[in-house]
Amino acid sequence: MRWLLFFGALIGSGVCSRDKFFGDQVFRINVRNGDEIRKLTQLVNSDHFKLNVWKSPSTFGRPVDILVPSVSLLPVKSFLKSQGLDYSVTIEDLQALLDNEDEEMKHNEGRERSGDNFNYASYHSLEAIYHEMDSIATDFPELASRVKIGETFEKRPMYVLKFSTGGGKKRPAIWLNAGIHSREWISQATAIWTARKIVTDYQKDPAVTSILKKVDIFLLPVANPDGYVYTQTQNRLWRKTRSRNPGSRCIGADPNRNWNASFAGEGASDNPCSEVYHGPHPNSEVEVKSVVDFIQNHGHFKCFIDLHSYSQLLMYPYGYTVKKAPDAEELDDVARSAAAALASHSGTKYQVGPTCTTVYPASGSSIDWAYDNGIKYAFTFELRDTGHYGFLLPADQIIPTAEETWLGLKTIMEHVRDNLY
Repeated sequence: MRWLLFFGALIGSGVCSRDKFFGDQVFRINVRNGDEIRKLTQLVNSDHFKLNVWKSPSTFGRPVDILVPSVSLLPVKSFLKSQGLDYSVTIEDLQALLDNEDEEMKHNEGRERSGDNFNYASYHSLEAIYHEMDSIATDFPELASRVKIGETFEKRPMYVLKFSTGGGKKRPAIWLNAGIHSREWISQATAIWTARKIVTDYQKDPAVTSILKKVDIFLLPVANPDGYVYTQTQNRLWRKTRSRNPGSRCIGADPNRNWNASFAGEGASDNPCSEVYHGPHPNSEVEVKSVVDFIQNHGHFKCFIDLHSYSQLLMYPYGYTVKKAPDAEELDDVARSAAAALASHSGTKYQVGPTCTTVYPASGSSIDWAYDNGIKYAFTFELRDTGHYGFLLPADQIIPTAEETWLGLKTIMEHVRDNLY
């Protein structure tokens, strides 16, 4: 599996800034065997092309998505043809999608400044999300509260929403995480929609009401605030944190390789310029450490769910080994029930399985850390889509994505409610 590490070893700063994606395209390349993997590795490893992998290869037969700058289109096409590698273009003009996204956000922000309510069918700035979290806590003071759990590297606050009917008592709890990879905007949007859904459905939906009678829910809609702001001001496709790496020109670490779960193992890189750079030591990223400290100090978490995009997957431990988790059978049953509930909304299909064998080896991940620290019900969602838009899912898919994801989340939370340990 050594070839997997290469795909994470791309230059973190190699993706162009927001105003330089003109004519860039996303290629979907089909790889069917080890020889084709080696050919593709040769292509991406070339400094001349400045490629960026959006979806890494996993098991043979799963496609790879690669962002190709406009200046590299002809030589990359020539290389693929000469090596017999099949490909298609999934995004014809990346900048056109970015322009549409920017226009929609500007229009929506203008309306909201004029007094309109928060529009859940739009992507939002960090400031707007934090303001909406405050509004939820203000509108439902008996159920929701906004809690500061720490600060980022760039000194931005990190807020969670706590939903509880326990009157301040420490009870069994569920952690919902989103936006750990900053470019995955559908995860942050789904999370803030979910926050409003919880308070709206309490005492109306018997399932939500019964869940909150037994457990608290903590929701972190933006787990990587510095990175999220950077995606909206500089580089829409930024993935990592924004911490400094002494001795390197490259910025940040992958906050989902930074947890103390087989840290620095397979599927992570020790190269600070890699998009899967694990950081200098476990919890080196203050954003990760803030969550770890909060969960450990609380001591009663029974479930940890991390929302990502894209690929339409629902996974559980482990990512760092092919070895089955002791609770794999139960986790698989729960995940399949959740995927079925999700699909019942509009037919969206999710693949289910352990991370390592469903996608690729990945050490230092959040759900592996959670599971290894006694939080049995640990799951990762990779939300819409399967690659047509990739990280640039149009805003008109936010509500459908959030609605179907909610059905999957609720299924998991009901199982936790009924199987507290």
